[in-house]
Amino acid sequence: MRRSFFYGAVLTLSLASVAAAEVPSVAVDIPPVHSLVAKIMEGVGTPNLIVQPGASPHGYSLRPSEAAALQGADIVFWVSEDLTPWLKGPIEALAKDAKSVELLETKGTTELEFREGAAFEKHGHAEGDHEEHVQDEDDHGHDDHAHDPHAWLDPENARIWLDVIAKDLALIDPENADAYAANATASKAELAALITEINTDLETFRGTNFIVFHDAYQYFENRFDILAIGAITLGDASDPSPARIAEIRDKVAELGVTCAFAEPQFNPGLLQAVFQGTGAITGVLDPVGSDLPLGTDLYRQLLRNLASNLGACLK
Repeated sequence: MRRSFFYGAVLTLSLASVAAAEVPSVAVDIPPVHSLVAKIMEGVGTPNLIVQPGASPHGYSLRPSEAAALQGADIVFWVSEDLTPWLKGPIEALAKDAKSVELLETKGTTELEFREGAAFEKHGHAEGDHEEHVQDEDDHGHDDHAHDPHAWLDPENARIWLDVIAKDLALIDPENADAYAANATASKAELAALITEINTDLETFRGTNFIVFHDAYQYFENRFDILAIGAITLGDASDPSPARIAEIRDKVAELGVTCAFAEPQFNPGLLQAVFQGTGAITGVLDPVGSDLPLGTDLYRQLLRNLASNLGACLK
């Protein structure tokens, strides 16, 4: 009896190990994408994060554990080479046998062109209009125009990506295809409800003027029709020139800007120096959820935080 129990326990553990081994190894680039993939994999497995919370995705040095996650990956989900240009080489070298899914290139994704100038130019369009580009199945559109890669901040893009993630996972793990599809359906419904919630929360702030630290938020702005009038820096790795600072200060005075946003990764002293004496209030926006716990809730909480921090400063 004891021997039968022992062998039965060993068999159970062995089968559990085999089942665990069959779950695909998944690598992702940044915390918001990790959250979306974790939501699709809920109840099946957990993806491995490459760019750790608090780090800039635009420039990063892989740790050994992150290189190992790429090397062992069956599939890699990442936003774009435009966001993480340093990541293309490691994917090609370490994850050469893995499927690489560049989410910005997927069919149906809305892309926005980079805005120009410290005070954003309108490219000859009417006030509030934006240059949009929706990916066609055979269209990768980065040769002729530079597109802003922060596309995860449009939750409608995220809803499209959820389906892409579920379908690509199902291709390499058909046994769990139903779980991935069900998770995608539930997650898309949650995001639809969140879009309605944020639209309501931000309704009273439409038409207000604010400045962001760097131009990372236009997908969120465009989706919810609440638009920044400029950015202090061209990117999160560059310091503004004196001419750019002067242009921002002139625009603040001209439009009566009351709110300017820093980011948690950067010294708030720069923001204070730019806006000293202007009367503008400073807040904080975080495009990647640096201070949020990793997991299935991070993406939705990231969007809620953007909305609540905008509202708190602008009111």
